Amino acid sequence: MDQMKANKKTRDSSLVRRLVAYAKPYWKMIIVIAILMLLSTFFELLRPYVLKIAIDDHINGIMKPMVVTQTHTPDSVTWNDMYFTRDSETTGIGTAHIKQEGEEMHLYYDTGAGEQMHVLTPQEISAFRMDDQRGLWILGLLFLAATIMQFFANYLQVLWLNKTGQNIIYTIRQQTFGHIVTRNLSFFDRIQSGRLVTRVTNDTENLNEMYTSVLLNLIKDILVIIGIVIVMLSLNTKLALISLSLTPLIFILAIFFRKKIRDNYRRSKAQLSALNGYLAENIAGIVTTKIFSKEQKQFDRFDEQNENYYQIAREEVILFSIFRPSIEMIRSLGIALLIWVGAQNVAGGILEFGVLYAFIDYMQRFFEPILDLTEQYNVLQSAMASSERIFEVLDNENAIENKPKVALGTEIKGRIEFENVWFSYVEDNWVLKDVSFVIEPGETVAFVGATGAGKTSIINLINRSYDIQKGRILLDGVDIRDYDLHELRKQIGIVLQDIFLFTGTIKDNINVGKQDATDEEIEEVARYVNAHPFIERLPDKYNEKVTERGSTLSTGERQLLAFARTLLADPTVLILDEATSSIDTHTEEMIQDALEKLSRDRTTIAIAHRLSTIQNSDKIFVLAHGEIVESGNHESLLEQNGLYSILHRLQLQEVE
Repeated sequence: MDQMKANKKTRDSSLVRRLVAYAKPYWKMIIVIAILMLLSTFFELLRPYVLKIAIDDHINGIMKPMVVTQTHTPDSVTWNDMYFTRDSETTGIGTAHIKQEGEEMHLYYDTGAGEQMHVLTPQEISAFRMDDQRGLWILGLLFLAATIMQFFANYLQVLWLNKTGQNIIYTIRQQTFGHIVTRNLSFFDRIQSGRLVTRVTNDTENLNEMYTSVLLNLIKDILVIIGIVIVMLSLNTKLALISLSLTPLIFILAIFFRKKIRDNYRRSKAQLSALNGYLAENIAGIVTTKIFSKEQKQFDRFDEQNENYYQIAREEVILFSIFRPSIEMIRSLGIALLIWVGAQNVAGGILEFGVLYAFIDYMQRFFEPILDLTEQYNVLQSAMASSERIFEVLDNENAIENKPKVALGTEIKGRIEFENVWFSYVEDNWVLKDVSFVIEPGETVAFVGATGAGKTSIINLINRSYDIQKGRILLDGVDIRDYDLHELRKQIGIVLQDIFLFTGTIKDNINVGKQDATDEEIEEVARYVNAHPFIERLPDKYNEKVTERGSTLSTGERQLLAFARTLLADPTVLILDEATSSIDTHTEEMIQDALEKLSRDRTTIAIAHRLSTIQNSDKIFVLAHGEIVESGNHESLLEQNGLYSILHRLQLQEVE
């Protein structure tokens, strides 16, 4: 158990260090924000103290003892040829004080001949109040200035803090997305897209709340608490200790709450991620759901996921419904204790009323940052859980290593060679076993075989979507791992069976591989691959909006757009994965014509289940269980009377 706690503490410290590192580029702005925070705290603590002075020294000041002198001073009041001052340091001929009795104000003074009393008139009361009125004006202006200064300090602090926080989150979101798109395909094989969306959106937004609501506000709240304790101790040590006597109860509650809420947040984030992943998966597969009329089943599974998330959120609500009222109860008890003790001291003349008022005000303010700290702990736990998940993605090293050693020249011929290649997606579960073959520049070759034989894996290896475990793959005699990855992929054009079109326009989807292509170049390649006629029939032609995944276009039209964008990129090696499957005869004729044009003067690799589409290939490799079992052209393979011949006869029977 102790080891688990130590590991947890170490992990948390590591997360905090990494999060703080993102704020380092903005250290100057953070210092300015911290100064504004100090000013805001100072002005916040100043206002109750100003009110305390106003009450004790001016509102109740007329009741303070006075010194009677025969010398006029700037703050003295003249009455009956005598001067009265509240300055106790002044040497006088006697003492005096004013006391309210009923509705009258009585002046009691003793100048050595015994105490005498005089009932003050309203004019005389105003004279004795003159200094109080002047002091209250000054304190009122000081209170107003402190309020205005705190407003502007808070305004600038919040403005610049949120701006800095947004810049930090922008960096984290960019880094997270950039890291995700550089992972190899095995990374996406193991994690749902919805979970990745949660990392880039929800989790980064949780970090935004931490940077803007926690890091610096945490410092401010601590400063407010320390400042209040110092001021209270300076005003009255005994009353301060009584006021703070219930503070240990708060720490006990906070420790209990911290342990419960942290576990809740981790489970909450994990369940939300699972919920998002399930939702994204079902929206993407909605067509299949409707085909098999599984709406209710999918809804029931979603309801189960949603119920789990609801129960976790409910636990959080229960925790807060217990914790916050408990803090409020402790605050009320503390103020009640303060009033009970303080009122007795005020009544006994031991304590000034202004001090008691200031203590009550400070006690109210003392618990506000404590409640804020609990809220901030709430946000902090959410952010820590999110950061743990974000860094889990950022720490994933499942990426293709790009260490170019050889420059990819402009005159790439397109010779591809597999030398004893072994490959597996999962350790020791070999998909390709000791595969070797050579494709000469300009040749058209095809790979055929049953599903799972390893055909698509060969495609993924040629453009380094995955890296092999054993052997070598050579392009023009150089190991493809020695080329720059991005330059290598520019030389390889792939047309998949499932064409993905991005949201945007027709033009945007054609110039994917060449962003700086002109309109003339785009139209030229579209004409070349027979895509121009159907594009011209669209209302906005090349500027026609494409919906998600190109759902408003037919399979053949999407295929032609894929050919156009591949041709525009002008690759040296062309790979076709079931490029003519599920297409009507007329469209297939157009696509076959486009294929012939597209593969001209290029090394072309085709994967097809329909053997009729690859009969004219220069070479055909037959795969079975990850091994090449036959190779040759169409005629020679038929003569071998092996697996290819069997597949050919079966397809002829299907056609008949």
